[in-house]
Amino acid sequence: MTDTTVPAKNRSKPLIAALVAIVVVAILAYAYASPYLALSRIKRAADERDAATLNEYVDYPALRASLKEQIGAMLRDRLDARHDGNPLALFGAVIGAALIGPLVDVYATPEGVEALLNGMPPRGEPGEQPAAPPAPSASAASAASAPPAAGASEPPAQTTAGYRGINEFAVTYRRRENDSPYTAILVRHGLFSWKLSAVDLGN
Repeated sequence: MTDTTVPAKNRSKPLIAALVAIVVVAILAYAYASPYLALSRIKRAADERDAATLNEYVDYPALRASLKEQIGAMLRDRLDARHDGNPLALFGAVIGAALIGPLVDVYATPEGVEALLNGMPPRGEPGEQPAAPPAPSASAASAASAPPAAGASEPPAQTTAGYRGINEFAVTYRRRENDSPYTAILVRHGLFSWKLSAVDLGN
């Protein structure tokens, strides 16, 4: 009589292959979701002024360099539009250049990161401070029934997020229909880690 028993070693091969496939799929899924998780942690840490956690998720030197470049471009565009052919344009340019450093200083902070992630980018105004995020309504019912009061909090920003490449993840914000969108950019550090490293103010 022929022995048709399948050796235990052979029977285990399909199980091992299935387990390997499950592990690979889980790793790929986590890698894909990692910037969304990082963004959630950054925003929560910024809202809570958790400097230690922000230090893990924000590349402050890169963010400062990006803010300096973007704010400088924003102020130059503004001066070009307002002072085209004006002999005082040079004076305005000097004033604008003097604003860049203080604006970078206040936005490369937990408060600045909080504002950036709540749809409130730098406006390029003298003495500007990061705006506070919109206060939550007392209740959904009262918010729906009461007319908006003068000076009420800004509405939440419209947000879209997605990959720009394998190592770059962009979050785009727009608060009102006529507002220009701007983008916060996370850059991959390692396989699963991401850091807020740049902004694109849409100049």
